[in-house]
Amino acid sequence: MFIHNLARSTVVIAMLASISALGWGGSHAWAAPAPVDKGVTGPLISVISADSGPQAMALRDGVQDGLRRAGYTAGKNMRWQVLDASGDSTRLAPVVEQAVRERPRVIVALGTSVARAVGAATREVPVVYSAVPDPAAAGLVNVSDAAPGNITGVSDALALTRQIDLIRAVAPQARRVGIVYDPQNPDSLALVKQLQALLPKVGMTLVEAAASRAADVGPAARSLIEKADVFYSGTDSHVRAGYAALVRVAEDSRIPLVAGNADAVALGAVAAIGLSYREIGVQTGVMVARVLKGEAPGQIKPQGVGRLTLHINAQAAERQGATLSDALLKSAAQVIRP
Repeated sequence: MFIHNLARSTVVIAMLASISALGWGGSHAWAAPAPVDKGVTGPLISVISADSGPQAMALRDGVQDGLRRAGYTAGKNMRWQVLDASGDSTRLAPVVEQAVRERPRVIVALGTSVARAVGAATREVPVVYSAVPDPAAAGLVNVSDAAPGNITGVSDALALTRQIDLIRAVAPQARRVGIVYDPQNPDSLALVKQLQALLPKVGMTLVEAAASRAADVGPAARSLIEKADVFYSGTDSHVRAGYAALVRVAEDSRIPLVAGNADAVALGAVAAIGLSYREIGVQTGVMVARVLKGEAPGQIKPQGVGRLTLHINAQAAERQGATLSDALLKSAAQVIRP
């Protein structure tokens, strides 16, 4: 049952959000880099993200927390700089090039697109990626001589079987799972393909609606009302930016919304067994500190998500017509109640 299975002094951290660069919104005008801390010695940490949405912010905060635990504090013994492409993919390469020109010791790339861009830009600078669902497919794992030896990091891949178990626990009678996704993002496409393969094994099918912009999320979700019994959301940036619209559709249509990450529960999803991007950031920050202290990235084993927990929003369940079992509620690490 589900409840039972539930040397140079420069460091660059290149960050983005996974799915459509994993950001949760943000404008499309390129943001100039924040100034580096003045009068501070020690490594420079240059944070590169695709945008400045909530997910990117959670990751940045987590990285700083992980570094603090290892003895590195911004403004005291390290310098902290933020670079982002403000949701404009055409700005990503110039931002990465700018960072690499500063000869960093570590680049931590958050999200597949940024990690690929950084990996292509340097084989000399150590790289620590973060929130990359499939590092091997992205060419970030040292599985061959062709793979870079200067890279390690933290994946945010989730066991989809556990996600499906949660969907069935929240909506036991559901047979059709609706998902809004970005067809232009390779991570989103990979998720859809995996669900298409796994859901039929438990008597369910996937119905999809594309949303290439945040503004498309609401209309895409509405197009699924007569086709889906339950909604599932991944970590797509456009979906995240338009999450309020997705929640409204779920509430108006009384279709439960299950999420692929714990942070979405506070935004209105009924439940999620998953990860906190702040915690992924903490894992990443600890890894960066290991490189700063002399370990080679190629000798540090890549990590998966350290801890998965069940989060439930009982108020959202009421609004979306989901009746949650006592056993499911008792197995949750956190329950948001009305």
